[in-house]
Amino acid sequence: MLETITSIKPLLAAVVSLAAVPLIVLAGKKPNLREGVTFAAGLLKFGLVLSMLGAVLDGKVIEYSLVEVLPGLAIAFRVDSLGMLFALVASSLWLVTSAYSIGYMRGLAEHAQTRYFAFFAVALSATIGVAFSANLFTLYLFYEMLSLATYPLVTHHQDGEARISGRKYLTYILGTSIGLVLPAMLICYNLAGTLEFGGAGFLAGSGASRELLLVLLLMFVFGFAKAGIMPLHGWLPAAMVAPTPVSALLHAVAVVKVGAFSIFRIVTGVFGIELLADLDLNDIVLILAAITMLVASLIALSQDGLKRRLAFSTIGQLSYIVMGAALLSPKGLTGGMLHIAMHAFGKITLFMCAGAIFVATGKKYISEMVGIGRRMPVTMAAFLIGSLSVIGLPPTGGFISKWFLVLGTLEAEQPAMLFVLLGSSLLNAAYFLPIVYRAFFCTPEEARFGDEVREAPLWCVAPLVLTALATVILFFYPQPFANLARLAARGFIGG
Repeated sequence: MLETITSIKPLLAAVVSLAAVPLIVLAGKKPNLREGVTFAAGLLKFGLVLSMLGAVLDGKVIEYSLVEVLPGLAIAFRVDSLGMLFALVASSLWLVTSAYSIGYMRGLAEHAQTRYFAFFAVALSATIGVAFSANLFTLYLFYEMLSLATYPLVTHHQDGEARISGRKYLTYILGTSIGLVLPAMLICYNLAGTLEFGGAGFLAGSGASRELLLVLLLMFVFGFAKAGIMPLHGWLPAAMVAPTPVSALLHAVAVVKVGAFSIFRIVTGVFGIELLADLDLNDIVLILAAITMLVASLIALSQDGLKRRLAFSTIGQLSYIVMGAALLSPKGLTGGMLHIAMHAFGKITLFMCAGAIFVATGKKYISEMVGIGRRMPVTMAAFLIGSLSVIGLPPTGGFISKWFLVLGTLEAEQPAMLFVLLGSSLLNAAYFLPIVYRAFFCTPEEARFGDEVREAPLWCVAPLVLTALATVILFFYPQPFANLARLAARGFIGG
């Protein structure tokens, strides 16, 4: 039995950036003060998350109940190893992206910067709320809060394209969560009398038929559309109209990872590993993940827009996480959880590189970037590192998570998924490595950039260098995330 600690820290970690929003708005006419408040809130949030890490690594669980709405239905927080892993990723990368936002937003003289920073803070509150949710009800509330908070960020430019993309974004994200997750949640509450996440899954003893459980599982998998499972993936490429810092954090870390994280919670805390394995319900999730991985990678090959290629890459990579959960094996679960962190650092690097290129040159199409590595060597070297991590090659953290996923397919006796995983990784290489090659290796006649092109401002370049270095460090020292993932996997299998 895990030792439980009662503490208000999980609630504080979730709401600290929300509390900073009025200060950000009031400081709107003083950009330095506004961004100082943003950094202060980010540091406090990260510090609160970090202060709970030791207890979680010791096998303890931190809980705090805010209010009970109905019997078995409360707004409550619970910090376990899975939630801690996700919260560490989101809170640390918020600091990096806040620094990057200064260089990007000021470099392009973007409008409505105060609104941007305010909704960014709301989105991070929602993300940490999801990470530390003790039950499905609390997770759902913060999931919806994140959807609404990110809409103004997606539509930031307020032009026709942004409005069309914003409507598509809300249609997919809110339509699926209200139309599928909410009714599935009500059915679960009726069956089990609770929505509390448990090691064995609260539906394990509900007596529901296999057919009903399969329907519920599909409702959750498609309902949490932030995970990008095809065919409910169209919102993610559309959302690339947002400023690059939004794409970098929200569509490489927060929003998309909330979707994959929610499916992880459904698999482990709602159904439970044993129930899914006994009824072979995981096979349908594996098939959906495999299709998404391969089709998204093939579509990415044809995209000339750099951010759109990154978007389809993200769709495929999210399914690695879903696949890890659906393998139901210790190493598969570990690899899926690790990929939440490893993909986040690699993909945020790639998005920030795309933004730095746009700030420095105004270019956003891959065909226009021939020879850019000679003028922006730091940015493109970071792009190479991020690419290697997404592909899953050493010396980057992506190799570690994919290694565990490969072992997980063998452990689960799923050879077909092994070939899907390896084939998808080859496609990753096919759509990333030519970009780097053409950036550095071309004839002088092919190069499209003259001596006037330089690296983007320091506030743009320094964060992407930092995340690229972190991606390499995580290859040699993955323990902070690996220990949490292993601890969580043991709890799920033994739950």
